[in-house]
Amino acid sequence: MNNTKTIFVGIAGGTGSGKTTLARHLCEAFGEDACLIAHDSYYLDQSEKSYEERCLQNYDHPNAFETDLLCHHLDMLREGRAIDVPIYDYTVHNRGRDTLHTEWRRVVILEGILILSDERIRDRLDLKIFVDTDADERILRRILRDTEERARTLCSVIDQYLTTVKPMHDAFVEPNKKFADIIVPGGGDNPVALEMICSHIRKMI
Repeated sequence: MNNTKTIFVGIAGGTGSGKTTLARHLCEAFGEDACLIAHDSYYLDQSEKSYEERCLQNYDHPNAFETDLLCHHLDMLREGRAIDVPIYDYTVHNRGRDTLHTEWRRVVILEGILILSDERIRDRLDLKIFVDTDADERILRRILRDTEERARTLCSVIDQYLTTVKPMHDAFVEPNKKFADIIVPGGGDNPVALEMICSHIRKMI
């Protein structure tokens, strides 16, 4: 059992809002004292489904995640124990066989669009942040990311956005902004907000 206090920081926001950018800035600020966990790593294993079936799944609904495993891992980190985080492959819509061994750190940063939508996750967070970015900017960022990094076609990105991403954002992401302790406007590259958040975390440690 590790008696050193662990601070759990959750960063939520819509797709392409700049969550990951802010999370990485925080990790850089705290260096070896911090680790970053992506909620996407905890998408359900779908090895029993064909690729075609996996393509049809709704990945923007809370039920797409193995939340029990995520919460178990967060509890392990709070106890000072290491975890093995699943590695998700976006190109095949499934987990890979390998995992990422993650040691305990004083500051644990969890980022993902839906981390504020589940009470079990919220209850484990010491600081909840919502990155608030204009919808037009978010969809443009998603198009660039998915076509360049995840081998998606433009048509598939637009279709997914209209059928699941936007409806799920309206249902599960935007309404849960009310649970945030801090709202960061304009994306992850906000140096004033970053310094304020870092200062607050240092006081919590």
